[in-house]
Amino acid sequence: MPEESGEQMAVDEQIRQVLTEHARLPVDVSALNDHADLFQAGMTSHASVNVMLALEEAFDVEFPENMLRKSTFESVAAIRAALSELESMAV
Repeated sequence: MPEESGEQMAVDEQIRQVLTEHARLPVDVSALNDHADLFQAGMTSHASVNVMLALEEAFDVEFPENMLRKSTFESVAAIRAALSELESMAV
């Protein structure tokens, strides 16, 4: 398995920071692995909207309507994939 790049680690760190501040999780975000289900960990749909808005601000992106679904925000890995997709669309 390839090592994470410094850029990916920085993105993950920023995602986890947003989750810490906006997801209102009853558990420490750093204790969750990248594929842990954030909704099972306690994130509500209302909190996921706050997370989406904070991600848009932090990464200077806008999630299109087709990405506004639960699966986009269900884990750190899913959020990273969505941000990566948005970045590739912007190029």
